[in-house]
Amino acid sequence: MTNTASKPTVAVVGGGLAGLAAAATAAEHGLHVELFEQGETLGGRAGSFRDPQTGQLVDYCQHVAMGCCTNLADFCRRTGVADCFGRYRRLHFFAPDGTRHDFAPAGWLPAPLHLVPGLMRLRYFTLGERWDIARALWWLAREPLAGGDDETIGEWLCRNGQSARAIEQFWSVVLLSALSETVDRASLAAAKKVFVDGLLAHAQAYELLVPQLPLGEIFDRRVAAWLADRNVVIHQGTRVKQIDGDARRATAVVLPDGTRRQFDFIVVAVPWRRVCALFPESMLAAMPALRRVEGIQPAPITAVHLWFNRPITRLPHATLVGRLSQWIFEGQYLQVVISGSHGVAGREREDILAEVRRDLEAVWAEARGARLLHWRVITRPAAVFSARPGLEKIRPDQHTPVENLMLAGDWTATGWPATMEGAVRSGYLAVEAVLRSLGRNERLLVPDLPRGRLVRWMLG
Repeated sequence: MTNTASKPTVAVVGGGLAGLAAAATAAEHGLHVELFEQGETLGGRAGSFRDPQTGQLVDYCQHVAMGCCTNLADFCRRTGVADCFGRYRRLHFFAPDGTRHDFAPAGWLPAPLHLVPGLMRLRYFTLGERWDIARALWWLAREPLAGGDDETIGEWLCRNGQSARAIEQFWSVVLLSALSETVDRASLAAAKKVFVDGLLAHAQAYELLVPQLPLGEIFDRRVAAWLADRNVVIHQGTRVKQIDGDARRATAVVLPDGTRRQFDFIVVAVPWRRVCALFPESMLAAMPALRRVEGIQPAPITAVHLWFNRPITRLPHATLVGRLSQWIFEGQYLQVVISGSHGVAGREREDILAEVRRDLEAVWAEARGARLLHWRVITRPAAVFSARPGLEKIRPDQHTPVENLMLAGDWTATGWPATMEGAVRSGYLAVEAVLRSLGRNERLLVPDLPRGRLVRWMLG
C-alpha cells in the first residue's frame, strides 16, 4: 500500500461524473483522495438500476457523447473504459413520412464544408430550405453575441428567416438532443456552442459515441475498481451532512452521526439544487456567487424502455423527426429518449407508451404486431440544467473565495451545456485549482479538437 501520510488530502463530495473525474486526476497527481457518495452506486445521473422483472442492469436514460468531447474521451482512456463506447460516423434520420435519410459528412472536405453533402441528403427539406439552413449555420457561427446572453435561439432563428418547418425538423431536433431543451427556452449562446463545436469546427466533431455496456458497469464497477487500485478510498452510501469552515478555509466534512473528517482540500461535486444546503451561513456569505445557482432552472428527460419479443430495427440508433419519440437505441432492449420533455408532464404513462408505439410502427414494419413483453417509463424532472438565456452569468467558477474549497459539476462555469463532457471538465478544472493552491501550475484540461484555417476564418 502506498504511503499517504505525507500526501495532501482531498475529500470529493459526490460520486457523479464530475466527482469521479476529480478523484481520478487528483489521485494520479499524487494526492490522497477520499470520495463520499450518499447513494449506493457511483455515476450519478449516468447510472443504472436493476430491473426486477428482467434482472437486467438498465440505464435510467441513454447517455451519448460526441467526437468533440475531448475531456470525456481523455477520462475514459485514463480510467480504462474507452473500449466501452462505440463510435458511429453515420447518423440515421427518419422524416415525418417515415422515409430514411442518412447523414454522413464528407471526410475529404475541410471543416465546415464537410457538412454540406450530408445536409444536402436531408431530402425531406426542399433544396431551398437546405440552403437556408446552411446559410443560417454560417450566420450563427459568425454571430458575435455582442448583446450578451439574453436571446433564445428560437428568437434568433425567426429573426434570421428560418421557416417553422426548418425550426421544428432540423434546429429543434439537434438542440433537443444536445441541450435537452426546446428552442423557445434555449439560449442563443448555448445553441451556438452546440453547432460550432459539435458540427462545424472539426470533421470528427459530430461523431456519435454510444455506451455499449450499462452505465453502471462502466462507472460504478470499472471506474470504481480503477480508483480503488490507485488508493482512492470510496465511501458509498455515506452522506455528507455539512462542510465545516469559515470565510477563509473549509476545515472538515461532517457526517450525519457527527463525525468530522479533516482534509487539506474539499471538492464539492453535488447537483446545483443541493450545494448551498451543505454550507453554514458564515461560509455562504463568503461565496455570494454560489447563492445565484438557485436561479438555475431544470429541464426534464423521459426515457421509455421497451422489451419486445423480437427486434424492430437493425440500426443501433436512429432519430425520428417530428414525433414525440426523438432518439431510438436498440440493444438488449429498445430505449426511446424524449429530451426536454416538458410536454409529457402530467400525461399518463400508458398514454405516452401508446404514442411511442405509434411512432415506432409508423417507421418500422417490424414494430407492427410485435408483442410488448415489458416496459417502463422514467421521467427525471431535473435531469439536466436548462440552458436558458442568462445562465452563464450565474454559473460559478470551480475555485471559490474559500481558499481550499472547490466546486465541480456540469452546472459550474465550463462553457459547456449539461453533458458528460461538461461534468468531466469541471472535475479537471477543480483539481487544477487544487494543484495551483499547492504551487503546481499543471494544466489538466484537454484542448478542443483543432480548428482548421477555414473554420478560424469563418469564426472571425
